[in-house]
Amino acid sequence: MQIPQVRASTKNLDWLSKSLNQKKVMRNRFLLCLLLFATAPSFAQIKETFDLATYTIPAEWKEVSSTAEVVSYAITDKQKGTYCQAGIYKSMATMGTALLDFQTDWTDLVAKPYHITAQPDPGAPTTNDGWTALSAEGYFDFNGSKSVAILLTLSGYGRRVSILFLTNTQDYNPKIDEILGSVTLQIQEESGNGIDQPTQPQNVSYVSGSFTFTTTTFDDGWVATAEDDWVRVAKGKTIVLIHYPNKQADVYNSVLMDGLKNAWNILVAPRYSAASNVEFKPLTNWEPIEFAEADMVEKSSGRQVHVVLFKKNYSNGAGKYIEFITPDKTSFEKEFGPYHESSSGWEKMENMAMYNKFAIADNDLQGKWSSDYSGAIQYVNAVTGFDAGMDTHASTENFQFVSGNTYLWDLSVASGTVGNIKFQNVKSNGNFSMNSNWQITFSAIEGKPRTCDAYFSCIKDLRVLWLDNKAFFKVQ
Repeated sequence: MQIPQVRASTKNLDWLSKSLNQKKVMRNRFLLCLLLFATAPSFAQIKETFDLATYTIPAEWKEVSSTAEVVSYAITDKQKGTYCQAGIYKSMATMGTALLDFQTDWTDLVAKPYHITAQPDPGAPTTNDGWTALSAEGYFDFNGSKSVAILLTLSGYGRRVSILFLTNTQDYNPKIDEILGSVTLQIQEESGNGIDQPTQPQNVSYVSGSFTFTTTTFDDGWVATAEDDWVRVAKGKTIVLIHYPNKQADVYNSVLMDGLKNAWNILVAPRYSAASNVEFKPLTNWEPIEFAEADMVEKSSGRQVHVVLFKKNYSNGAGKYIEFITPDKTSFEKEFGPYHESSSGWEKMENMAMYNKFAIADNDLQGKWSSDYSGAIQYVNAVTGFDAGMDTHASTENFQFVSGNTYLWDLSVASGTVGNIKFQNVKSNGNFSMNSNWQITFSAIEGKPRTCDAYFSCIKDLRVLWLDNKAFFKVQ
């Protein structure tokens, strides 16, 4: 899969400002608890560019923070006690659908930092020129007063872009509209075969190939087999298909029921010739559950089976469609439990996704495997509410396996308080050995031996290498 290339085209987002304004997301005056405004001088109203976004910030606003991940601007009226802050975030790879992109950003940028537990209501998406926008607001307490955070996530061309506003008043609504109306985004050409992949390291090309192990027999009797469109897991007469991400099936739908029916029609229905006792029974909550079942006739075998399609939509976007095929409904319920109208108690079905797991042979590792990570923590003075600094962390780790069971390893890290970021790079090389097909020992990592639990998981046309639960993708 080639990383999308930027083409020479942009699209103004004035349609977005109108959409947000119609939602009337700022309903009351609130006290802002996070505001970065104390140190930077003001600047003239000129076009700014950060990552994919080009935009205009009003002249009276100040740039108060700039890192590799986010640039922030703010305005305050000390006499009125009103504030507003805007944060433009670096684009990231899409999680697969606009809704998953929004849910992931909401968790990382809003729910966790501001301890917001209420479920967001992004409503229906707005789409223009290949970008799909979802937005919602959340309220939180600080020193006994209320604050509001407004998140906008735009998904398109294999990327997602986030803009976050913090304010305590409607006075700055026109300025928010002005900022949004000025934004243009560089448009990227999507590539690939239409199948979404998990978030992967950026600026590399991914390679697939043949692997030694395509079947795993687990201690509890389940047998997993890697196939073209799913991992097939079987025990006795029960078959479970862990579907790979699919752009058509995973497309965002603001109506949970409609999204479930769409996935059923794409992933399930084409392989069966008849259906009876069809029921679609999704459960709406913070992490919605999709559940559908029917008695069906397999086209390939002509046998009567009971089919269940299940997915738990985790807030981090990790949910997968899993299809359960049993001789009848009683057999399904005996193995996995009956349907119930509760958000908990689905662990037996959820855990089937863990059977996407395959052993490793020496020759499977040849080439370069890469993993990267980034994050930031914003600190606030608990007394004044003013900025108390931001810590950032970004790292890239690479393993290159070469002939003779030798390897090259490097780790690059940038971390520290904004304005005082330190850069470090360490390298080593040596020999590796397979203790088993599930464990690798490296002779020297940072000066000492390291043993890692290891396995592959499958996605469409690719495998992911997991070392001590850290994902690595093979690159050219």
